[in-house]
Amino acid sequence: MPEFPDIIVYIEALEQRILGQTLQRVQLGSPFLLRTAQPPITSVEGRKVVKLRRLGKRICVRLEEELWLVLHLMIAGRLHWHERPVKASRVRLAVFDFTNGTLSLTEAGTQRRASLHLIQGEAGLQRMNPGGLEIFETDLESFAKVLQSANHTLKRALTDPRLFSGIGNAYSDEILWHAQLSPIALTQKLSSGEIKRLFNSTRTTLNHWVELLRAEIEKGDEKRSVKGSAGADGSAKAGALPRAPGARGFPEKVTAFRPEMAVHGRYGQPCPRCNAKIQRIRYASNETNYCPVCQTAGKLLADRALSRLLRADWPRTAEELEGLTS
Repeated sequence: MPEFPDIIVYIEALEQRILGQTLQRVQLGSPFLLRTAQPPITSVEGRKVVKLRRLGKRICVRLEEELWLVLHLMIAGRLHWHERPVKASRVRLAVFDFTNGTLSLTEAGTQRRASLHLIQGEAGLQRMNPGGLEIFETDLESFAKVLQSANHTLKRALTDPRLFSGIGNAYSDEILWHAQLSPIALTQKLSSGEIKRLFNSTRTTLNHWVELLRAEIEKGDEKRSVKGSAGADGSAKAGALPRAPGARGFPEKVTAFRPEMAVHGRYGQPCPRCNAKIQRIRYASNETNYCPVCQTAGKLLADRALSRLLRADWPRTAEELEGLTS
């Protein structure tokens, strides 16, 4: 599921392309994507984009007349930018035609989890806000108060959208590894030093990944520039696609599993800090990765022994977790 760093680079790429542009047409390839009936989706056609923002893990596009398109990509939803028109389909669930190009939303697999809402006004948009704390808009005292407002495991607390905004399964693993804290440590039993370490690690990890994803896009731009700048005879390469002035590449490789990650998705591989083998906790459809040396004082967290704790504190599915917002 795209989380805070992924959503940030998506929004930056969209700002370069659609801010100030007119949305000419919306095509829907699936009747299940659109979750609102009023206002009608056709009411956004012919209106300019005036603002983009993040709301938790949602991408919000404001158009004229206080209309908001709100996209939640869930697990398998991804955005794509096209310089030429494309058509909606069973895989391409939505297509947004702008004056300068086309944005599409695809979703892998057969389960349709991604959603699109059309909301009227700021008050309507705020009703979709789960209320989680924005980590870069708060201080240590407020962070500690929210963290210890209930006695959850650290993994659950970090990924609860009512507590913290935009953090999910992947980056919570990375944050806890950076902070050298166990995913099953209980929030109300943390020391002040551990809370401070977690606060700093959350900010550091998220900022690191935003910068890394930006650098990945820039690196891709350099490769495309070299490959597409000229043909064998030195002339402009035929079929090279134009790009908006100053626009960087579009984030097309959004994934929860990256080779640069320290623990997430790296079960059985060496910890980059201490070289111990990364371990995992599996519960229902969720998986948590951790280093037993760096985070749990050498103890392995056996799935069976944790079953009672996990059943009480961890949602079984991504849908259940996101459903905490309702």
